[in-house]
Amino acid sequence: MTVATRGRPRTFDPDVALQQAMDVFWERGYDGTSLNDLADAMGIASASIYACFGSKEDLFRKVMVLYGTTSGEPPRRALREQPTAHAAVHAMLRATADEITRPGTPPGCMLVLAGLTGAVENEAVRELLADRRRNQFTTIKERLTRGVTDEDLGTPLAGLDAIARYYTTVVHGLSVQARDGATRVELETVITCAMAAWDTLTSAPATDAR
Repeated sequence: MTVATRGRPRTFDPDVALQQAMDVFWERGYDGTSLNDLADAMGIASASIYACFGSKEDLFRKVMVLYGTTSGEPPRRALREQPTAHAAVHAMLRATADEITRPGTPPGCMLVLAGLTGAVENEAVRELLADRRRNQFTTIKERLTRGVTDEDLGTPLAGLDAIARYYTTVVHGLSVQARDGATRVELETVITCAMAAWDTLTSAPATDAR
């Protein structure tokens, strides 16, 4: 005996719909995106969004996971795979610039731009993004620590915390510049300046020659 399937079959691809939702959140931010905006972009009714993805916040959290595994991955991979701390940070900045100016996607980084400010009731979303930005800092600091362990980086006078925070700030600043229209070439000049500070930031304390 054949058991009838309840409800209508799904007539859209959830993976494609999630990508479409990501583009809208990325361009307009969390507060600036309505359910109608999402429904129009995804080509499905609001009821289908709730049925497949949950609330707007639930959908945004799924979008951030997708973002982390797509545009967010190249900078992290650069930190992991480059052989020295210097090369890793440089490659991370360049990979970030590549991603935030990539044709076919909104300029800038979702982590920085999607929810720095907004309605009080969306505090949970802002905290989600803040946690992910703090994780960027932690990841950079861990790579610097690995450099000290591998002995390609000495014990810097500035301290690993300060250096990690500096390069995290550069990452976030690149995103704002890209959203404001800076080109990939223009961002490269910022990266060159940021890496010119490396030797000063990572210099070891002076030893007493007496």
